[in-house]
Amino acid sequence: MPQTRFWPLLALGLLALSLPLLVGYLWLLVSAFSPQVHGLKPVGGLTLEHWRFLLEPIGQRPPIGRVLLNTLVYASGVAFLVVLASSMAAYALSRLTFRGRGFYLGLVLVLHAFPAVSLLIAIFYVLRLLGLFDTLTGVILVQASLLLPLGVWVMKGFFDAIPWDLERAALVDGASRWIFFLRIALPLVRPGLFALGTFALIAAWGEFILPYTLIVSNQAWTLALYLQSLLGAVDLADYGLVAAVGLFYFLPVLGLFLFGQRFLLAIYGGGIKG
Repeated sequence: MPQTRFWPLLALGLLALSLPLLVGYLWLLVSAFSPQVHGLKPVGGLTLEHWRFLLEPIGQRPPIGRVLLNTLVYASGVAFLVVLASSMAAYALSRLTFRGRGFYLGLVLVLHAFPAVSLLIAIFYVLRLLGLFDTLTGVILVQASLLLPLGVWVMKGFFDAIPWDLERAALVDGASRWIFFLRIALPLVRPGLFALGTFALIAAWGEFILPYTLIVSNQAWTLALYLQSLLGAVDLADYGLVAAVGLFYFLPVLGLFLFGQRFLLAIYGGGIKG
C-alpha cells in the first residue's frame, strides 16, 4: 500500500530532523559523568563530582531539595488548576445554551493565539498590586491562566462526545447537572483529563520565561532558574555541573512523558472511547 511503501523514508526523515536533539541529549549524558569531554568523547573515565549539588549547596544558591520542591509545587499546582477550571468551563460551553456563548468560544480561541510575552508588563503590575509578585502562587496563577484557553477547547471536544441521551436519562432520573458532571461526565472524559493534566504538568515543568520574570528571591526558584544561574559567564561556566543539573531536570519530565504519552495522543482525538 502507498501508506506503508514510504514509511522507511519518513522514518529516516524524522531521524534526520531529530538528530541535533539526540546529539544534545547524548552530550548531556556524557558530560554529566565525565571529568572532561572532547566533542562527544569522554576523557578521564567516570566521575560523580558534577553531582555534588545533590549533597551540598552550590555557592549562594538554595539547596537542590528546596528547588525541586518548588518545581513540583509549581508544576502540579498549574496542572490541578488547569484541569479543574477547564473541565468545568468546557462542560458549560458544551452542554448549556446561554447568551454570548459563541462570542465566548471565539474569545477563548483568540486568547489562545495571543502571545503571552506581550502581557508580561501588565502581569507584573497586576501581581504587584495583589501582593503576589515574587511568589510561587502568583506564577502558578499566571501560568494556569495562560494554559486555560487550550484546556477549555480540548475538554470541550471530549464533553461534546458524550451522548445527549445519557444526560437526558440522568436528568429524568432526578440527577442534577452537578451530579451528572461529577459522577457521569468526568469519568467518561477521564482520558481527556489525564491528557490535559499531563500536558499542563510538562508545560509548567519546562517553563522559564514566567519564573525568570516574576520571581526575584532565590527561595522561590524553580529548576529552570537554578540551571540558568549556573551558566553565568559562558567562558566561566562549569559545563559538567550544568550537564548534571540539566540531566536531573530532564529525567522526571521524560518519565512523565513516557507514562502519559498515550494520554497526550488523546488531545488530538477530541473525544472518548467506549
